[in-house]
Amino acid sequence: MDNRRMTMMAFEEIVAEIRRFAASADDLASLQRFSVDLIAERLPHYNWVGFYMLDPDDENVLVLGPFHGAATEHVRIPVSEGICGAAVAQGETVIVDDVSADPRYLACSIETKSEIVVPITAAGKIVGEIDIDSHDLSAFGAGDRVFLEECALIFGEFIEEHSR
Repeated sequence: MDNRRMTMMAFEEIVAEIRRFAASADDLASLQRFSVDLIAERLPHYNWVGFYMLDPDDENVLVLGPFHGAATEHVRIPVSEGICGAAVAQGETVIVDDVSADPRYLACSIETKSEIVVPITAAGKIVGEIDIDSHDLSAFGAGDRVFLEECALIFGEFIEEHSR
């Protein structure tokens, strides 16, 4: 079986496991913690996996949530800055094949070469995002986008269901 097919199968399995966990999770933080650990464990080229959520007291600032990987100094990011801010401002997934060539990139690790950021929407508005860094150039393609956007839908649905 080729690597692409194996990766697509891993994506499907991860989504199914996140869905199962979401069905019985007590809160968003436990769902996020489960998800970042699962994704990082199953997808070794995803070197940093984390959530940034909009600050409920200031929707112009993203706040670091659960993550898997090296610690980051970027615990609060203005929506006007970085790839993370761009994903919220644009309201869509942002893929950067080479972070050294993108002036928006906020350096976290000298090992990071590429990044994908996927907004999470609940009740029609962006509430946060999933941020993934890789030590490989051009690590993220259409399959990663579809996979992570599906994960983002699960998180958005969870937030909607648990905010009632």
